[in-house]
Amino acid sequence: MAKVSWAGKIGGGVLGLLLTGGNPIFAAIGALIGHQFDRGLSGGGLSRGAGYGLGGGAPAERKLVFFESVFLAMGHIAKVDGRVSEEEIQVARAIMHQWRLGPKEVHKAIELFSRGKRTDFPIDVQMQRLATVCQHQPELLRTFMEVLMEMPLANGSIDSAERDLLWRIAELLGVGRPEMAHLEAIMRARKSFGHGFDASANDNESDQAYQALGVTPAASDDEVKTAYRRLMNQNHPDKLVAKGLPDSMMEVAIERTREIRSAYELLRDQRGIR
Repeated sequence: MAKVSWAGKIGGGVLGLLLTGGNPIFAAIGALIGHQFDRGLSGGGLSRGAGYGLGGGAPAERKLVFFESVFLAMGHIAKVDGRVSEEEIQVARAIMHQWRLGPKEVHKAIELFSRGKRTDFPIDVQMQRLATVCQHQPELLRTFMEVLMEMPLANGSIDSAERDLLWRIAELLGVGRPEMAHLEAIMRARKSFGHGFDASANDNESDQAYQALGVTPAASDDEVKTAYRRLMNQNHPDKLVAKGLPDSMMEVAIERTREIRSAYELLRDQRGIR
């Protein structure tokens, strides 16, 4: 067990030397999934021994399928506009680095990314497989879509071909377009705010805080509070882990709750909500 864990750390160090600084966008995402792959290897988490059930996968199975699906889909999204940009390659490398993959897992991730780039890759089949093992786990699927959206956003905007593919993948996973629009608004708000919302926000920052909660400035105080409580409940770290979220991905939920709380506190103070 110690050997495998050490191998993962070495792999992360090697990647750190090979890759340029890494995008800070992935600090949260990397921390989420982080060392779970090292731990999974030591406990057989990335092996295929768990099998692929039809009624929703066990946590180890979900972890494996999630890993495979991320890099396959990222490759497909990167190539959908006809070429893979250097920014998109850096996004994929940054995720490998932040997930602290060992040498074998890096090799596997690269192979998956390359396979996903093929125009004939059956992306629908892979997404249906992911949907099956994540059955009754919508929070995991939203997290998956968040990781995927980092690829086109790395270029600063999402073009029509990329958006159509993201919508198709989301539909296969049961994530609706309103949820996707909300997720994109939150992710763009993160890029603007960096580490959180400023209590002395201007009007633009206030608008982004409303977007982060999924409400409009016309919402009543009660509607703002209800949206806040709903989002906090959906992203509660302990609840997500109880549903099968890998321990290392808990940081994603923690980061989300931080952002949701920051947005609410900004609006609460501005509105004088008690």
